[in-house]
Amino acid sequence: MTSTFPDITISTERLVLRPFEEADVPALTDMMNDELVTAWTPVPQPYTATDARDWATRLAPAQRTEGRGVVFAVTEFLTQRLVGTVNLRNTDWHCLSTEAGYITAPWARGEGYACESMQAVALWLFRDQKFERMELRTAADNTASQQVAQRIGCISEGVLRNAGICRSKVENGTDGSWTDMRTDLIVWSLLPEDLEDLSGALTDASGYPAYPDWN
Repeated sequence: MTSTFPDITISTERLVLRPFEEADVPALTDMMNDELVTAWTPVPQPYTATDARDWATRLAPAQRTEGRGVVFAVTEFLTQRLVGTVNLRNTDWHCLSTEAGYITAPWARGEGYACESMQAVALWLFRDQKFERMELRTAADNTASQQVAQRIGCISEGVLRNAGICRSKVENGTDGSWTDMRTDLIVWSLLPEDLEDLSGALTDASGYPAYPDWN
C-alpha cells in the first residue's frame, strides 16, 4: 500500500497553504511566466493556461494520491491572492525524507512569504508527519533561493556538480527565446532537531512570526 500525505490546509500568521483549485489558473499562469521562474525552474515556456489547468486539476493532486509528495498553493490570508507554491516531491516513505521546492509570485517577493510558507510546511512535516529529513536543492547562482534556505535554518551539505539545468535568454535574440545551461546544485537539509533554530530564523528574516495550524 502506497503511503500518502493527507489532503490538508495549513494556516500561518499571514498565509493559507491549501490544494490548488481551478480558480487559481489565471494567477498561476501569470506567476509561471515570470522571467525568474522561467530561468530557475523546468516549467514549460511559455506557460499557458492549459499548462496551469493541467497542473492545478490533475498533476498536483496526483502527486499526493500516488504518494510522491504534496503540493500547496500559497495564498494571502486577507486577500486570498496566490502568493506562490510549495512542492514536496521525490518522497521516500521508508527513510521519511522528501525534497522541497518553492516559487514566489513577482509581486509577493521581499515580504518573507517564502520563508513563512516553508517554515510552516517544515513544522507540519516533522511534527505531524514524523518525517526525519527535508532536502532542498538550489542552483549555484540562485542567491534568492539560497537565502530562503539559510533563513529557515537549512544546513548546506555540499555541491552536486553540473547536476541541474537552468535557462538563459538568448543573446541578441529577437523572439524572447531561452536556452538551457548546465548548473551546479547546492544541497541543503533540514532535520527535526533544527526546529528550535527554525522558529527564530523566520522571525529574524521577515519580522513576522508564524504560528502554523493545520486541519
